[in-house]
Amino acid sequence: MSQPWFDPQQFGMYFGAIGGGVGGSLAGILGAVTGVLAPRGRGKVPVIAAWVLFVLVGTASLAAGVVALASRQPYGIWYPLLLVGVILESVCTTLLFAVVLPAYRMAEARKLAAEEIRSGPGMPPAIRPE
Repeated sequence: MSQPWFDPQQFGMYFGAIGGGVGGSLAGILGAVTGVLAPRGRGKVPVIAAWVLFVLVGTASLAAGVVALASRQPYGIWYPLLLVGVILESVCTTLLFAVVLPAYRMAEARKLAAEEIRSGPGMPPAIRPE
């Protein structure tokens, strides 16, 4: 085993608190914001950017965990990194592609359908929106 990067007890405690507590709370808030904005088609760029940021943080944590495991770091160092990385990667990637992007696509389709109905050929010119 190589020299530990950090004190395993302290690192596990702090990384678990930050990754689990703060990261989990932020992910919950992002989920709530997404649930409100995505069906309305609002805030697409910042919402998707935030989900991509979570995926990137998960990728970085997963990569650091794999490097820590490969370099034979103690359990208290590689386990929190891998745990946070796997959870963020699996959950955030799945939600981004299975929930968030389809919700924005459906909102865009509803917007186009409503626009088509509003400007249909059967409406008199006086009522047709400009």
